[in-house]
Amino acid sequence: MNAAEIVSSRVGAPIPAHAGIGLRAEHYREVTEDLPRVPWFEVHSENFFGEDGAPLKYLERVRRNYPVSFHGVGLSLGSCDELNRRHLEQLKTLIERFEPGLVSDHLSWSSVDGKYLNDLLPLPYTDEALELFIRHVGQAQEFLGREILVENPSSYLKYTHSPIAEWDFLSEVANSSGCGILLDVNNVYVSATNHGFDALRYLRSLPRSKIGEIHLAGFTINRYPEGDILIDTHNALVSENVWALYREAIDRFGAVPTLIEWDKDLPPLQVLLDEARRAEEILEQAHALVA
Repeated sequence: MNAAEIVSSRVGAPIPAHAGIGLRAEHYREVTEDLPRVPWFEVHSENFFGEDGAPLKYLERVRRNYPVSFHGVGLSLGSCDELNRRHLEQLKTLIERFEPGLVSDHLSWSSVDGKYLNDLLPLPYTDEALELFIRHVGQAQEFLGREILVENPSSYLKYTHSPIAEWDFLSEVANSSGCGILLDVNNVYVSATNHGFDALRYLRSLPRSKIGEIHLAGFTINRYPEGDILIDTHNALVSENVWALYREAIDRFGAVPTLIEWDKDLPPLQVLLDEARRAEEILEQAHALVA
């Protein structure tokens, strides 16, 4: 299956270019009973790999009323291990059952010799890693029969040998494999602050046509004698600096489906809806320009 065939084989209700929120267990009942006015929901794929149970039943009820996207953390596309076929089979079964508008994973690795680490670990940006990552993305897309999106990471360290800029690495992955890009604006800001690169340069270096989704989230500042480090914790409001960078992203890429991520210390559902409404105001300006 070539890149054009993969892109043309998207299934499910399309994700609109509006602001959605992540669906979390603490909000299942409220969402399914109150049906809040939100354009779409995103779920973590691996949370629904079971054959039965309450999470799947809630997802069925949500899917009847909303488009959904699947966001995964377990493909380990950057690992030297071969792709985990069992994981791919479970993901494909879930996709066929719920027909998500988008499917995504990360520019990272998390397994060695079949042993999985509970983290999304950064890659060395080398020619060898690039070739491997492109191959794995192609294999995943061929198995699933559809395009996936790859999300840029947040990072807190650098490899001593990593000669390719992250934005160039990600762009080449998308161009060569036919995948799309999930642009996490918070991750760009966190990594740019931690490593001292220009966040705007990152945005301007990505191919416009490849941006399929945007993530926004909150971070935590860890303070040390050597200096501060920003950590992508997904447990706070989106910062004003990230909102400013998001406006720059929308100016460059136009209106793109945007997700408010919040995974820890979950607030009331209304807080997430309010954050989505703020993103929606920025998206409406982009829609107005197109109209």
